[in-house]
Amino acid sequence: MSLDACAALVARGDPDRWQALMAAPVQARADLLPLYAFNLELARIPWATKEPMIAEMRLQWWREVVEAAIAGEPARAHEVAGPLNALIRDKSLPFEAFDQMIEARRHDAWGGVFTSETAFYDYLGATGGGLMWLSALALGAGPAAEEQVRLYGRASAMAGYFLAVPELTARGRHPLPEAAPEALAREGLGWLKAARAGRRRIPRAARAALLPGWQAGAVLARASADPAAIAEGRLTLAEFSRRGGLLWQALSGRF
Repeated sequence: MSLDACAALVARGDPDRWQALMAAPVQARADLLPLYAFNLELARIPWATKEPMIAEMRLQWWREVVEAAIAGEPARAHEVAGPLNALIRDKSLPFEAFDQMIEARRHDAWGGVFTSETAFYDYLGATGGGLMWLSALALGAGPAAEEQVRLYGRASAMAGYFLAVPELTARGRHPLPEAAPEALAREGLGWLKAARAGRRRIPRAARAALLPGWQAGAVLARASADPAAIAEGRLTLAEFSRRGGLLWQALSGRF
């Protein structure tokens, strides 16, 4: 139950987040790895079985893992549950954010559609926003930073979701709500703008938690200008732009 197992999972299953992790200060990586591995475990559950009830049971198992850590109980024998238990206890991470992440994955488990833009935004806030806020808390952020971190996480989640739309569609899902994609993208760009306006509320040491969103601005701007690119899979940035953007954010601390 070591961080090595978490690292192997993230490197293999979430390469973009892995790149962001490698750009973070070395001392921050041990705090971020269990959270990234936990997020990956949740995200994979709906795709690991065609039976929604089995997915529900696995999601409940992770809820109980978090509850045990909050209660100060020993970790279950699992390569991610062990490091996650230690991190939750060491950093006093809140149950609510974990619970929202878990609950949001029920949508994926049942293959549902988003009934409104609000439902879509709530999903992004619970998944990407919740993960980014937990990450920032683990790196020392305080309550004053929550709004900005969650906004940035939600925008980052929207960009990542747009990139995944072609694959989700190929798997028989109806990934987006009945709304103009460019309007969704503009909403995401608004979240980015609001997050950046309050960046000073986020301690410098905690800004490594925001590195996974390094592509968000460029992806959302492209989606806003060319909404057909979402379904056609043309949002992926050139490798030079990807690497350059990540390096700039890591070195400058700006986002």
